[in-house]
Amino acid sequence: MQQENPRNMIAFVAIAFVLLTLYSMFVLGPAQKKRDQEALQARATAAAQAKLNPTPAAPTAVTRTQALAQSPRSPILTPALRGSIDLRGGRLDDLYLRDYHETLDKKSPPVELFRPEGSNQAYFADFGWTGAPGAPNGSTLWTKVAGEVLDPDHPVTLAYDNGQGLVFTRTIAVDKLYMFTITDQVANKSAAPVQLAPYASVQRQGKPQLSPNLIIHEGAVGAMGEQQGLNLLAYKDFKGVGERKAETKGGWTGLTDKYWLAAVIPDQGANVTNGYRYSQVDGVDVYEANYIGALRTVAPGAAIAETRHLFAGAKKVSILKDYEARFALPHFIDAVDWGNLWFLTKPVFYVLSYFAGLTGNFGVAILLLTLVVKIALFPLAQRGFQSASRMKQLQPKLEEIRKAYEKDPAKQQQETMALYQREKVNPLAGCLPILVQLPVFYSLYKVLFVSIEMRQAPFFGWVHDLSAPDPTTFLNLFGLIPWNPALTPLIGGFLDGTLHIGVWPLLYGVGQWLSTSMTPQPSQDPTQKIIFQLMPAFFVFLMAKSPSGLLIYWSWSSALTIAQQYVIMHRAGVENPIDAVIQKLIPTRAEPQRKQA
Repeated sequence: MQQENPRNMIAFVAIAFVLLTLYSMFVLGPAQKKRDQEALQARATAAAQAKLNPTPAAPTAVTRTQALAQSPRSPILTPALRGSIDLRGGRLDDLYLRDYHETLDKKSPPVELFRPEGSNQAYFADFGWTGAPGAPNGSTLWTKVAGEVLDPDHPVTLAYDNGQGLVFTRTIAVDKLYMFTITDQVANKSAAPVQLAPYASVQRQGKPQLSPNLIIHEGAVGAMGEQQGLNLLAYKDFKGVGERKAETKGGWTGLTDKYWLAAVIPDQGANVTNGYRYSQVDGVDVYEANYIGALRTVAPGAAIAETRHLFAGAKKVSILKDYEARFALPHFIDAVDWGNLWFLTKPVFYVLSYFAGLTGNFGVAILLLTLVVKIALFPLAQRGFQSASRMKQLQPKLEEIRKAYEKDPAKQQQETMALYQREKVNPLAGCLPILVQLPVFYSLYKVLFVSIEMRQAPFFGWVHDLSAPDPTTFLNLFGLIPWNPALTPLIGGFLDGTLHIGVWPLLYGVGQWLSTSMTPQPSQDPTQKIIFQLMPAFFVFLMAKSPSGLLIYWSWSSALTIAQQYVIMHRAGVENPIDAVIQKLIPTRAEPQRKQA
């Protein structure tokens, strides 16, 4: 049988892909659009009929709006926040972050932080007293006695009389950002002393949707006093713990997402018991971070007060740092997940922030950081590239040794090492610059994922979010063809997940290919040579879904590396692919002279 021509197979695959694309654009696409319009019209008709013939909602399907309507509320409106206080329970359970949106579209909804109990994924902060009969709880209806709208200039005061001689007063204040101050007072008008202990908690009902990235901590976080340091507990580990307590002085505790934090903060001079607790209520997982203060006695006719704070907002480093200093909070800035290499990730973040302050663009800051790293590693890279150039010159001799001792691997290795010693070449020296850069690469990778400063931070052109993958794809010629590959029936997931390769991943791949071509290959074995040559393509697919900022860093770093490597190889007279391209594009002077002759 005649062997099939590989070029015919490639042509067949290419034509089939083009036909599938055209069929998707002009046949399946319009059909899907028509079905979507029909489905939208059907939903609108069903909604209209539901208004005419409403049916009572099931008790387990309470919407956020319905949950808010179940109790009286007092509004919150600050430059950074909007929401309301639930007067039933006197808790903070309705909160949006006005400075942050769900998507890049500024008209998209603001990020939701707290959600009232009774709705799915409820999330709230609770405060009060425990230990005395008649103390207010989550079902207690408070009366608002002062303040209309909670804002930085107008606190709100609530009151509750339990009818047993105890009068509770709660004053809630907030600053211009994310720090609430809650002052609870209890007056004992009975004839007997009463003992109470203050408490505060952040509670989440239902496991939240977590980030798919495994290097990010989401769950409980807190500093159980300066001596005990930072304490972390991932959501997946809550069940195994059940309940964890720690006696400490001051500190703070809360629940954290990738970018957002809710933390309760006692008086830093008070002895408290911090704790994490997991329970299950009606099949719903409940995650809680809390603290309980020391038991206090209120004599007849006397009153006591307790002041605590709640941070509920974005984990912006400058804001956390300011609160850490102002309230003397241990490790509050470490609510940002710097990771085990915090001694590298923190400096990388501060350098990026400094350059971003100078240029107004975090993408440009990444370019400048790359330049700083290159300058710092220049002496090491210079020696490595010089060694690589010498290795390139030794390739013919290495090939001779390989052929001469092809059947004696031990002798081949012995002669190879002897050649390296005679020529004073270290075959591993060329790898050192890359190895030294890896910690910086990881640190930048971590910073891009965990710091909210990078969230939706634009670069230039089509990159509007440095923390997200490149939005372009070669499948639709980078936007020139009005087709979204992800919407293609049957194979849309594959096209968007596996073959979604944008401009920056391709630039990264070109840089890797050039750098690989200029580096001496570690082996003359044909199979290993093919693997070595295919590595850049493999890394393109591997890195395609990485944050754009990371690809910008690596592509720019590769460009600087290639430039430095080319200069050294050109001076040493070593053959390299750039010279080969230049010779093809720009004829040498000798060529026209031969033509004239």
